[in-house]
Amino acid sequence: MNASEIQQLIEAGLPDATVTVLGDDGQHFEAKVESPSFAGKGLVEQHKMVYATLGSSFESALHALALKTSAPR
Repeated sequence: MNASEIQQLIEAGLPDATVTVLGDDGQHFEAKVESPSFAGKGLVEQHKMVYATLGSSFESALHALALKTSAPR
């Protein structure tokens, strides 16, 4: 799995999100996700929403994904 594929999965699951995914070793990635859907939610809930977009891909293909999530200001 590469950064582009991760970005596409997140954008498909959170269509209102602005997503940037970095990582070039095929195992470690960092995603910045900003979404109006995160408004009023804590970081844990925001992260769960992102992980839900990845489904089983996260468990089987990704080694590490660092998340930075926020709602627009």
